[in-house]
Amino acid sequence: MSNSLWRTVFGVIPVGVLCVMIAPTAGAAPDPCSASGVAATASVVLNSASGYLDGHPDANNVLTTAVNQSPDDAKAAVRGYFLGHPGEALELKGIAQPLLDLRSRCNTSVSPDQLAALFDALSG
Repeated sequence: MSNSLWRTVFGVIPVGVLCVMIAPTAGAAPDPCSASGVAATASVVLNSASGYLDGHPDANNVLTTAVNQSPDDAKAAVRGYFLGHPGEALELKGIAQPLLDLRSRCNTSVSPDQLAALFDALSG
């Protein structure tokens, strides 16, 4: 599993929380590079990933377990699983592709660390 897929799979999870906080308004489509545009794209990706993982319990379990592992152990477990299940890795990458495209289009990315800092600032 590539580093970009690893970052995508775990990077989109915190974005889901941002999607709940920033809901797009009715009317014109949001600028895809704005916070609401990113939230809208992430919402679609997360919804698709949720459905996919519900239908693939082994992949779901590996990713769920990885959250509570050290970064090195999580990376090894996830990489090992998806190397043994390359079709699932490609399907999840396809699901995440809109976020990858957005990163290229907007020349930016949102990391889990950036989101954590945002939530820390908002909760203080």
